[in-house]
Amino acid sequence: MSPLPHLAVLLSGYLLGSIPTGWLVGRWLAGVDLRQEGSGSTGATNVLRVVGRGPALVVFLVDVGKGTLAVTLARAVLEAHGGSGGWQTDAWVVAAGLAALAGHIWPIWLKGKGGKAVATSLGMLLGLAWPVALACLGIFALVLSLSRIVSLGSVVAALALPPLMLAWFGKGDLRLPYLALALLCSVLVVWRHRANLQRLLAGTEPRIGQKTPSSRPSP
Repeated sequence: MSPLPHLAVLLSGYLLGSIPTGWLVGRWLAGVDLRQEGSGSTGATNVLRVVGRGPALVVFLVDVGKGTLAVTLARAVLEAHGGSGGWQTDAWVVAAGLAALAGHIWPIWLKGKGGKAVATSLGMLLGLAWPVALACLGIFALVLSLSRIVSLGSVVAALALPPLMLAWFGKGDLRLPYLALALLCSVLVVWRHRANLQRLLAGTEPRIGQKTPSSRPSP
């Protein structure tokens, strides 16, 4: 197979992920730059704190869709160009999903300052292994309902991802690219929440309904 389809799915994955949904919503609806407000993230959680619930839900759904579309489009393109559907195709589809995560976290349009990739990771998982995605979503929802802390739910769900992926496939049908993806996503989400983890340990991480102090520099 020509290398062009592989390069195309990586580029399209990155460009899809890099669509700055939260930043655009902040600009259009509130006239703010989310990178200078709240936690400084362009993700749905910061949109919730700075702009409101309705816009945050829209941002969440679009960011989920970015991840799902990246892997679905990658598989369709590769199979249309002679992909075998085996582990090689899986590996490139996973790579396209990771490119979407990279685009969301380091969008070229915002000079590399984006979101934390939780919603886009969920969307990618929905496109690859929907039972695992729904299990992670259930864990996130349970932790969130008990703690009312979004970051805690995100981190716990990310840590649960690798064992859930192993449990879903089982020993006889293990797909190594998917397991590698689960490990990378888990590490990436936890790393992107390192400041949140510090606040959790200090007892200062805000709960839903509390405002995060603005990161805008003082005049």
